[in-house]
Amino acid sequence: MKLKKAVAVLLAVTLIAFAFAGCGAKTYADGTYTGKSSVYDDNNGEGDGYGEVTITITDGKITACEFNTYETNGDLKDEEYGMQNGEIANQDYYNKAQKALAGSKEYAKLLVETGDYHSIDAISGATISYDQFMEAVDDALSQAEE
Repeated sequence: MKLKKAVAVLLAVTLIAFAFAGCGAKTYADGTYTGKSSVYDDNNGEGDGYGEVTITITDGKITACEFNTYETNGDLKDEEYGMQNGEIANQDYYNKAQKALAGSKEYAKLLVETGDYHSIDAISGATISYDQFMEAVDDALSQAEE
């Protein structure tokens, strides 16, 4: 008899725990939200730009995401990122800059695929962009919380 009572109590506690676990889930209002990261401090006094994300939520789920990174002065980091005066002055530096840019574009795709930015890992070569992405997504989703 004691065993049945113990099993019943354990089952009740488990069901209550599952019920409360769902209470903390965030829900998001449909719409398009833009979030921005702070300027990354690369410890040389110049900064290394910031990130901006635009997220579309439909039926409470993330259905589209765009992530761009910008120089501290507001210039979009694009195919010229890593160049000096429009020329590739240092091929290794340019390659690293472009690798970081390509990696940063993956973050937006991964967010749409997973729906959960906490499950996205940093991509090698794009870790600064990762930090900017996470901060910008957090900013956008905080606006979308119901």
